[in-house]
Amino acid sequence: MKPSIKLVAGNSNRPLAEAIATYLEVPLATCLVRRFADMEIFVEIQENVRGEDVFVIQSTSFPANDHLMELLIMTDALRRSSARRITAVIPYFGYARQDRRSAGRTPISAKLVANLVTRAGADRVLTVDLHAGQIQGFFDIPTDNLFAAPVMVRDIRERVDLSNIMVVSPDVGGVVRARALAKRIDAPLAIVDKRRERPGESEVMNIIGHVEGKSCILVDDIIDSGGTLCNAADALLAKGAKEVYAYCTHGVLSGGAVARIASSRLKELVITDSIQATEAVKVAPNIRSITISNLLGEAIERTATESSVSSLFD
Repeated sequence: MKPSIKLVAGNSNRPLAEAIATYLEVPLATCLVRRFADMEIFVEIQENVRGEDVFVIQSTSFPANDHLMELLIMTDALRRSSARRITAVIPYFGYARQDRRSAGRTPISAKLVANLVTRAGADRVLTVDLHAGQIQGFFDIPTDNLFAAPVMVRDIRERVDLSNIMVVSPDVGGVVRARALAKRIDAPLAIVDKRRERPGESEVMNIIGHVEGKSCILVDDIIDSGGTLCNAADALLAKGAKEVYAYCTHGVLSGGAVARIASSRLKELVITDSIQATEAVKVAPNIRSITISNLLGEAIERTATESSVSSLFD
């Protein structure tokens, strides 16, 4: 018997919310989210949620501030409507890259956002592939950080020859993530050693590992400008790699990133639908999206039934 839950969605990624609702066989609750003339956000929950277990599905993707405010205001509306428990389902947690002070007199914005979500009234958080795992500790409420790796592994097994594969981390910071995926498909690991001269730019310095003749798979959590992955692909091919794929959880793809990827030497970039794809992403010849709706749906159901979420990754 399925648990009694309510699903509420904001405007950040309606298709993903609808796919989760389909998986759970639970309709999205009727919720009005609109703007006043001065762009203030107004929310009205248009059905009874008193005593209900409510899941608010909202990525804080572009425009990040608008979608973050929608999440906070929806959460406040639900709390004031006497929801029994409110879980903020944030497939893409914006501001995650500001998880430490990078210089003097700078903020730790990820902690600030965590505080805002908590103070708005969320009882727990469900998110996917946080940029830094320690952000879970920024929340003073239970936080489940899901991994998209099982979804990616399933796709890799279906589409790539595993006998001649090499998993590659695009930088030293992503080694743990790449190693975990490599372990799942029993593949060797290589590392791109790069030096970043200034924000948004990267220079590939060296390849650690033997990639000649291999089908290489670059693994990362976020692709924003695309510069790092494109440079890494060029470096791998220069070292004799047969072909280069990239798998990234969150396709931020800001600015000219889509055009950069389309004209790059990457055979294919695979992203998840944690962020709603733009029209440019949909028509790009070498960008493909895979869904995490079933992963999130299963995690929501297990949360509602007080079952183990971590066992999803065993």
